[in-house]
Amino acid sequence: MSTLKTQLETDLRDSMKARDELTTSTLRMAIAAVRTAEVAGKQARELTDDEVLGVLTKEAKKRREAADAFAGAGRTEAAEKEQAEERILTRYLPAQLSDEEIVAIVTEALTAAGITEKSQMGPAMKAAQAAVAGRAEGGRVAAEVRRQLG
Repeated sequence: MSTLKTQLETDLRDSMKARDELTTSTLRMAIAAVRTAEVAGKQARELTDDEVLGVLTKEAKKRREAADAFAGAGRTEAAEKEQAEERILTRYLPAQLSDEEIVAIVTEALTAAGITEKSQMGPAMKAAQAAVAGRAEGGRVAAEVRRQLG
């Protein structure tokens, strides 16, 4: 079993003992998403820590988008709950890169791959995403790649 999944389950037990309903429900949702990913495909398998991180990143992004949608619709209570769930999930994610770090990493990746034209956007994104390795949202990386290839 991956150490991150074990940590999620341990924290779930701790939050249940502490009667922290928000953390308990958020971790249950996260563990359910991990288990769903484990049984997706032709046969069930254990996920690596990187794959668990990917699942948690997607779940955090869902919470962020839902919070924006609720806030836009004037449902502040629901938006606050989604934001609180996102904060709980981000405890398990690596620190996000700053804009300056993204600029430097994308510049280095594009230079190393020899990519200079906008027509090479696909290979450029592949190189940039590999260099960033999940430490920044794809949208932020794509915007920087577009700006540099501009």
